[in-house]
Amino acid sequence: MGSAHHQFRKPRFLCLHGFRTSAEILKKQVGKWPESVLQKLDLVFVDAPFPAQGKSDVEGIFDPPYYEWFQFNKFTEYTSFEECLEYIEGCMIKHGPIDGLLGFSQGAILSAALPGLQAKGIALKKVPKVKFIIIIGGAKFRLESLVEKAYSSPFEGPSLHFLGKEDFLRPYGTELLQSCVEPVVIHHPKGHTVPRLDEENLPLMLSFLDKIQKMVTKEEEGTSMETAANAPQT
Repeated sequence: MGSAHHQFRKPRFLCLHGFRTSAEILKKQVGKWPESVLQKLDLVFVDAPFPAQGKSDVEGIFDPPYYEWFQFNKFTEYTSFEECLEYIEGCMIKHGPIDGLLGFSQGAILSAALPGLQAKGIALKKVPKVKFIIIIGGAKFRLESLVEKAYSSPFEGPSLHFLGKEDFLRPYGTELLQSCVEPVVIHHPKGHTVPRLDEENLPLMLSFLDKIQKMVTKEEEGTSMETAANAPQT
């Protein structure tokens, strides 16, 4: 019975919130999704490592405290970026096994870049390969040296991308699709936000989740069989 439960482990995602928000805020934002979606995921929400160093756009909408993953200037100069990568790796170790990354806004930019940095041996060296990404209101980093490292090899795992019609990052989120081998795209009419899932988009989401669940289950079954084969005979 224990092995059956083990085989059907849900895909676990480390969830990275937006700039100057928090884990609790992203949890509330994602909590708008239907139970039929949420019950298929194991979501781990973590606060970014740095307290917000300025005003948050969500003041008056969501309560503080607010955090940020790193600091930037015109999206081409990044401060505390190395510390950010080490912090995320630590979260993945603490809450592992982590199968994928889910991110919104600044968290989505990170989530989309980390698999490429991991493949290059620049980040996440102590944790298993990131297999899936869910990108909400995302974009690419603009710093040329970082672009070369993060996106030189397309992400080969399943990826899900939310593109808002009124999102100021939409053109950059669309550009990001070129760095993924099998992107699934959910279009919505809103701006830079975590959208609800309507009748048109829900089947796309559920199909993506079924696909990654099969991959996780297959991997778990393979691990269980390998463990059984290596077990001492009695």
